[in-house]
Amino acid sequence: MTQYDPKYDQLIDAETWAFIRETESWYPPDAIGLTIEGQRDVYNKMCRAFHAGHPPGVVATDGLIATDGPKIPTRTYQTAHPASAQVAYLHGGGFVVGGLDSHDDVCAEICARTQLSVTAIDYRLSPEHPFPDDFHDALAAVRHLAAMGVPLILVGDSAGGNLCAAVAAALRGIPLAPIGQVLIYPGLGSPHKTQSATNHANAPMLTVQDMAFYTAIRAGNNKAAQSNPSFSPLRVGDLTGLPPTIAITAECDPLSDDGKLYCNQIIAAGGRALHIEEPGLVHGYLRARHRVARAGASFDRIVTAIATLARGDWPETL
Repeated sequence: MTQYDPKYDQLIDAETWAFIRETESWYPPDAIGLTIEGQRDVYNKMCRAFHAGHPPGVVATDGLIATDGPKIPTRTYQTAHPASAQVAYLHGGGFVVGGLDSHDDVCAEICARTQLSVTAIDYRLSPEHPFPDDFHDALAAVRHLAAMGVPLILVGDSAGGNLCAAVAAALRGIPLAPIGQVLIYPGLGSPHKTQSATNHANAPMLTVQDMAFYTAIRAGNNKAAQSNPSFSPLRVGDLTGLPPTIAITAECDPLSDDGKLYCNQIIAAGGRALHIEEPGLVHGYLRARHRVARAGASFDRIVTAIATLARGDWPETL
């Protein structure tokens, strides 16, 4: 069993520790030496173990978006209620693992609770398809959805939050640009070591070493990739014109300050942004929303944020 800094015994409650230990139980002692396929297999099994099913009334339909490049698999979630807006969901997984199944129940629940149409986008993964293939897929898919003429909200967790921010920057100023974005513990590529990365370098669920591992795989042989704003959205020099943004992060996560810095820069550029850091939570807590009270309360805030932005409103707090 992994041993952590004693400070986490004070920050993390018993429910969250149970979630952490259950997650860790799916990973063998030699997980760091697994092949990419081996890591994906373990990750997928772990996600299935936490899968909560679909709420009644949600219908999921798989499809393909045709682009100038390869076709992009999607899964769209709908209810019988006419949707006034739509959500494009980009999943986490370090750009290496994850897909339509890993976040299937999360997307279904967002659909049921907001009554919005939700489309999950299955962008290509590294190392087979290093940056910028993931970004190109996300951008092409979001463009396709936006062209339907229904207001669009970008939502993504971890790596998916990175892609949301990169896509939002690329689509600034066009008539069908997203009307808002909700980023869940996003990794945004801060050019400087943040306080959260220092304080929580060896946090449960995600470490700075893990972040470096996934970043290197995504960059591939492109040594300049990390300086590209579409790879690292915190390197965008000018954040004017971005849609209203809500970033919700976890206190015990080296990435927490990425969301805070991003929101601060948007506000400094004259935009609307709100950062919420969830006390005592860890990276990946979306899977704990039915097991951990703090995670469930955070998911309530995430759903409220999405629904509020979809109405064209702005929450002063959540």
